[in-house]
Amino acid sequence: MSSLTVRNLDESVKNSLRVRAARHGRSMEEEVRQILQNIVAPEQAGQVSFAERVNSRFAKLQVDSLPIPARQIARPPPAIDTP
Repeated sequence: MSSLTVRNLDESVKNSLRVRAARHGRSMEEEVRQILQNIVAPEQAGQVSFAERVNSRFAKLQVDSLPIPARQIARPPPAIDTP
């Protein structure tokens, strides 16, 4: 777990936070954690991974209809003389 220090917070904001925490039956620290979680979590839920973005971009293509060429040997294998 990490910690965060907030400096230069207005006294009125601190008092409002104290009252809000008491109303919810939590400590001020827990109240701040809940507020941050409620604000940041929806933003994270909206994030899509790179793989999901690539998949959604090419999902409309019908790759099953593309011809697949037969495999060919790119070059002959080297001859290894064993004594």
